[in-house]
Amino acid sequence: MEEIAPSIARYLDALVPERTGDMVIMEDYAKAHGFPIIGPSAGYFCYLMTRVMGARKVFELGSGYGYSTAWFARGVHENGGGVVHHTVWDSNLSNMARVHLKNMGYENIVVYHIGEAVETLRNTDDTFDIVFNDIDKSAYPDSLPVIKSKLKKGGLLIVDNILWHGRILDPSERSRDTEAIRVMIDMVRNDPEWIYSIVPLRDGLLLAYKQ
Repeated sequence: MEEIAPSIARYLDALVPERTGDMVIMEDYAKAHGFPIIGPSAGYFCYLMTRVMGARKVFELGSGYGYSTAWFARGVHENGGGVVHHTVWDSNLSNMARVHLKNMGYENIVVYHIGEAVETLRNTDDTFDIVFNDIDKSAYPDSLPVIKSKLKKGGLLIVDNILWHGRILDPSERSRDTEAIRVMIDMVRNDPEWIYSIVPLRDGLLLAYKQ
């Protein structure tokens, strides 16, 4: 099941201003290797949210080889500087990200962590303007209390893959990952401290504003 029509997805990606340099290299790598990046339209939306929020401190849970990190780092840089935390299990992905983001001029903005993302966030002695969540979907519900505790009042949570390729629309779909996404959505819906919406870009982004 497609989350949105492919023709619409291509149209939205085509509206994103042209990328150059390492951003294009990262997009081409994803296409060649089937690596799941957030893609141009969702990435540009994350950049837009970073600018709108005036964000200076961003924490990514699950950063891949730095594509989403680059969008957040661009926004933080244009907001006057700050920090973006890049977090992955895989040292090879971390090393790839270091090369790309250094080439893009963000070496003084990005902090790199290799390890379990939620525990890394839990142990980080700071609060954040934006937390981006793209970890294993089965871990989404357990990650939410930690994220909430580390997100400042007036901060923004962005969660990727919230439509899960349309699976959450199918009542017969009861896989562990699908059910975990449903649980997390209900946790946000039932918590009056969150103002939330779902943006149907690519595989869906959950936006939740902490009151």
